[in-house]
Amino acid sequence: MTTWTFIWLMVLLKIPIVGLFVIVRWAVAQAPETAPQQDGGIGPRPGPRDPHHPRSRLPRPPRRGPHDDPSPAAPARVRSVRSRQRLPRG
Repeated sequence: MTTWTFIWLMVLLKIPIVGLFVIVRWAVAQAPETAPQQDGGIGPRPGPRDPHHPRSRLPRPPRRGPHDDPSPAAPARVRSVRSRQRLPRG
């Protein structure tokens, strides 16, 4: 009895594997869709004009110190209002 159960399960478990193989093979055989420049503005980003040209540097951060204005002062600290007083323990 266990031999027939084993064989039945082996055959039954092959069905999803064969189905997956058929679906993947069908997807690979499909030709890619090519719409004539109607991608809704979500196309690939255009590359740089000269791929060997280095990127430009980011702008410098503002300089601080004796040669320029001092850094801005920290904002005033604000304490939240306690809604009730604490009761003494005991």
